[in-house]
Amino acid sequence: MEALRTPDERFSGLPGYPFEPHYADVPSGDGGTLRVHYLDEGPDDADPVLLLHGEPSWSYLYRTMIPIITAAGMRALAPDLVGFGRSDKPARRADYTYQRHVDWMRALVVDHLDLARATLIGQDWGGLIGLRLVAEHPERFDRVVAANTFLPTGDRHPGDAFLAWQKFSQETEEFPVGRIVNGGCTSDLPPAVMSAYDAPFPDETYKEGARQFPMLVPSRPDDPASEPNRRAWDALRQWTKPFLTAFSDSDPITAGAERVLQADIPGAAGQPHTTIVVGGHFLQEDRGEELAKVAIDFVTTTRRAG
Repeated sequence: MEALRTPDERFSGLPGYPFEPHYADVPSGDGGTLRVHYLDEGPDDADPVLLLHGEPSWSYLYRTMIPIITAAGMRALAPDLVGFGRSDKPARRADYTYQRHVDWMRALVVDHLDLARATLIGQDWGGLIGLRLVAEHPERFDRVVAANTFLPTGDRHPGDAFLAWQKFSQETEEFPVGRIVNGGCTSDLPPAVMSAYDAPFPDETYKEGARQFPMLVPSRPDDPASEPNRRAWDALRQWTKPFLTAFSDSDPITAGAERVLQADIPGAAGQPHTTIVVGGHFLQEDRGEELAKVAIDFVTTTRRAG
């Protein structure tokens, strides 16, 4: 598998991102390996909080949340999904599949980091991948915070907003990552922050993963990921550990998905589900401090109750 690696100097001096990089080699799926980048902040022996980003962002999305989480005595781990951030970027779009994304993160989270007692915070594809990990490795996780995400099987219409996004992602000549993130926020990002979201992608050849992600969301019942996601739902319908939704009020892509999660996952019953006001799809940008505090309160309360 041919993979591109963004030069390190692209990540120098990014605003609000002083974190030390960490790397792990994971099986690529075709006999080779890929280098995955992750942030690891806070005490090694503290309960871990796994922060999974989505499309087309990277761990930079969690930069305001990480110091709040570590100040609360927790360990914050924020990987870059393969194809994003400082992680390797396979050069062919066909190299990216939903299953491979799950396998790549499993290799990092389970095999390399050996996480236990973890709290998942997953947004966008961070939930599509993270909820699969929770369902398939429930012993690794103590609780979940789902933020603007879902676990589709293709059995429901994906919604007009998603179909419009999918169409744009395939037809636009340039895939403007920074502008896409900005467009998914309720407030305008500073130019330097938009540039930081562009940093992992020196040119269009580095964006094959970002281009492919919208096409990997199951949108029909016979999608390759539909049956694995149905099996994941079977497991999640037995999940009794704490499960919290913290959706924003201004995201047309995932609006309403929290009701499905709350209704179908037993661990969601009786939890203080939260709506983040004046937050867009990328609520970590709009209301990162608020989301971090919601998660900390959730961890603290449920840990005490347990």
